[in-house]
Amino acid sequence: MLNLSVLLEDAARETPDRDAVVFGDIRLSYSFIDQVANQVANLLRARGIERGDKIAIASPNLPYFPMIYFGALKAGAVVVPLNVLLKPREIAYHLGDSDAKAFFCFEGTPELPLGESGHAGFERAEECEHFFLLPASLATTESPIEGAELFWAALADQPKTFETAQTEPTDTAVIIYTSGTTGQPKGAELTHGNLLMNTMVDDTLFAKTAHDVSLVTLPLFHIFGQTCVMNVGFYRRSTLIMQPRFDAKAAIRLMVDEKVTVFAGVPTMYWALLADDTGEADIAAIRENLNVAVAGGASLPLEVLKGIKEKFGVDVLEGYGLSETSPVASFNRPDRPTKPGSIGLPVWGVEMKLIDDEWKEIEGEGPGEIAIRGHNIMKGYYKRPEATEASIQDGWFRTGDVARRDDEGYYYIIDRSKDMIIRGGFNVYPRELEEVLMTHPAVSLAAVVGVPHDSHGEEIKAYVIRKPGVEVTEAELVEWGKEQFANYKYPRIVEFRDELPMTATGKILKRELR
Repeated sequence: MLNLSVLLEDAARETPDRDAVVFGDIRLSYSFIDQVANQVANLLRARGIERGDKIAIASPNLPYFPMIYFGALKAGAVVVPLNVLLKPREIAYHLGDSDAKAFFCFEGTPELPLGESGHAGFERAEECEHFFLLPASLATTESPIEGAELFWAALADQPKTFETAQTEPTDTAVIIYTSGTTGQPKGAELTHGNLLMNTMVDDTLFAKTAHDVSLVTLPLFHIFGQTCVMNVGFYRRSTLIMQPRFDAKAAIRLMVDEKVTVFAGVPTMYWALLADDTGEADIAAIRENLNVAVAGGASLPLEVLKGIKEKFGVDVLEGYGLSETSPVASFNRPDRPTKPGSIGLPVWGVEMKLIDDEWKEIEGEGPGEIAIRGHNIMKGYYKRPEATEASIQDGWFRTGDVARRDDEGYYYIIDRSKDMIIRGGFNVYPRELEEVLMTHPAVSLAAVVGVPHDSHGEEIKAYVIRKPGVEVTEAELVEWGKEQFANYKYPRIVEFRDELPMTATGKILKRELR
């Protein structure tokens, strides 16, 4: 029997009074977070949620996230984290595709009215029965959205103790949605065993102190932040300093004031920290405490890696993984030399190899597509047996990433097969954008690619052929895209063409467009 909620429960037993989560002036202990998670579990049971039912959550990095995440796990439910930037159409799709029975959604801000978008999406998802609004202010006593039940009011009469469901290691704990180039986003089923093993292995990869303090800038709805920051942090009984939206100056302030020892981020965050005009006193304070810096999500430019070392006195450790691998698959391990630009070596219990299009192993340097096997491989894509079979054979998961390997076994990413774009650490898949773009009345054909960008790594560009006799400007199409897609997804650049380069079989040659 195994339930991932042991990460919280064990910390609450061992260090009940230690700050688990800090947000602004709010400091919440491990025992408090555990008690609220118990109330969430009781609430779910009271509303008819059974073991294996799906529970969606849309929340930025706030104390709400671990309360609901672990509360749902305690009840034996499956957590479905949603990106907070999704629009109603996208939210409805995720709720429906995951068979979510309940949806916990943050109220949001005037700039990001997540509650309104979430409730609009919920109303389109016929099978989702319960909507709980997570208020932006504790002083809120009446729901600002008609028909939305306030989270704290729903918890008011629920007991603070709960008998945790005894789940199996092979039971699904979390469904992480990851898009594909062949259609709509699909959910990767990660088990209790997947996530607990990955947490425990990750704990061996990063140096630790008697009481680590982690700055939580990576979104917790993303598997990188979820496993490597929250779950590892709770496993270590760390204090998590929540930052709902990354801002370099605010992050610097938190690192100084809270004496942060651990920072994990995507390359754009490191680029911003390096570019910030941090004062000498703050740099000295950060250098005194910062013990670990971890990067993932995309390759970190060598100039940034060197700059962070010079500025803050810490080596940035790079690794590699995917949503389907829980996520960590390889890392520049502390027991071996670090190689800048490399994604390191496979972590404990995980194998990696290079393969060709026919799944045959490629010996030597390669290049080839990375395939991974181990305790971290997902159960499969939810309700998609064909997609699962196409991506997993004999326990090996093919990643779609092309790499080479040196004579010491270190891997180096050199390209991504398929056409995925990584913008600011977020995965963007062109096929989804292209299909929606072509619903615009003026668009005949669209091809979306990533183009180099100084701060975001890649920017999204759409090549568009207009329908005969119909006019639309770049500004109009960009504005329309804002209404259709999450903020990180919509194309910022549109170039109109009379034709697009194609193969003899009619496939668009995206490498020429890039």
